[in-house]
Amino acid sequence: MTLARLKNPIRAILFDLDGTLIDSAPDLGAAADQMRVVRGLPSLPMADYRPFAGSGARGMLRVAFGLQPEDEQFPILREEFFQNYERRMTQDTTVFDGVSEMLTNIVARQLHWGVVTNKSKRFTEPLSQQMSLFATAGAVISGDTTPHAKPHPEPLFEAARRIGVAPESCVYVGDDERDIVAGKAAGMYTVAAVYGYLGEKQSVAHWQADDIIDSPRELLKRLKLS
Repeated sequence: MTLARLKNPIRAILFDLDGTLIDSAPDLGAAADQMRVVRGLPSLPMADYRPFAGSGARGMLRVAFGLQPEDEQFPILREEFFQNYERRMTQDTTVFDGVSEMLTNIVARQLHWGVVTNKSKRFTEPLSQQMSLFATAGAVISGDTTPHAKPHPEPLFEAARRIGVAPESCVYVGDDERDIVAGKAAGMYTVAAVYGYLGEKQSVAHWQADDIIDSPRELLKRLKLS
């Protein structure tokens, strides 16, 4: 991959949240597994939940109970999952290795950065207040900040507006195909992160991201900012 498509100087780097900046899989998985245990079902290993952590409640309930969003019980169990997750949101959640260093370098280069996630404000607001990582973020856009969530580009446009940077001068980094779809629709340079829940470059090749990174530290090198 090259920077050929990036015709404007980079002024801001935007990130997805779960699976890109933070590893929330332990708390998401535990919230769903608690639902199994209270129903007398055997606990599942975290390895079962982890690959689906980026899908939030949809992924966790699929692993725990084989539920799909169209199932009648889904809304009720989703709310129970949400309440479990709220009680332990940062108990075992960690920042991916290299993320803090990456963000420090971004700020040192006088670039803006922010978060665009499909996680609702119900969770992103307390989480970003509890984790010092977000102190220098110029914007935190949740799944319900705008009328549309990713893969619609509007959340990315909103982040660019709040930071005061044109979308074409932004890079968007995410670990899900919808991140790449949204970034491309917003006219941003897109980077697929495979160090979180994916782990296989081959699985993201069809997304046609502008670049793929194996670690947070690799981002600045790929963008020729280090």
